[in-house]
Amino acid sequence: MLQREKPDTTKFNQKAILPYSLRLDDFEIAIQDVYDFFFDVNKLFWEKGLPRLDDILRPANMAGILSDMLTSSMAKHSRSLVQNRYFNGHPDLLVSGKYANDSAKAGEEGVEIKTTRKKGGAVDTHGGRNQWMCVFVYEVDNETEPAQSRRPMRFTEVYLSHVQVEDFRKNARGELGTRTATLDRDGIKKLRANWVYKIETT
Repeated sequence: MLQREKPDTTKFNQKAILPYSLRLDDFEIAIQDVYDFFFDVNKLFWEKGLPRLDDILRPANMAGILSDMLTSSMAKHSRSLVQNRYFNGHPDLLVSGKYANDSAKAGEEGVEIKTTRKKGGAVDTHGGRNQWMCVFVYEVDNETEPAQSRRPMRFTEVYLSHVQVEDFRKNARGELGTRTATLDRDGIKKLRANWVYKIETT
């Protein structure tokens, strides 16, 4: 039976440092928006005898969709942040009115949104930057059988911290690979120190 997932409101860090007038409520609502979307889509798929969206999407596609949805929702509910109108611009969320037409190819005032399945929030980026980076960690149950008994996708951790270029390490690039960067040990420690949301997982 399909279930509508909900964020655990007791697991938000009341002491988290939030820039740009962000509120814990902004994160809670964004998470709930994603949960509601997946419930509505999966309910439709269920009625048509189709697999859940969670089971259809490849991990890279799932991460991209979640990042876009969270960015859109955070922009809608935030008091001072808007969605970056520059295609593939950085960061995803900009301070309203800071950049012309709320569009920046490479700005520093705002928040970059990332999603990953890796516990602890280690996530690849296209390069180290001075930025506020927010990482949503999620899990997908693709193993429980029968498939109709699987738990809905859920977010288990959210981190938000201001990181700098020197907090990143460059990853080795394969012959056909794209150069990426990941927070180094101290960078990850900095990111995890300012956690926004964490729940216990099995």
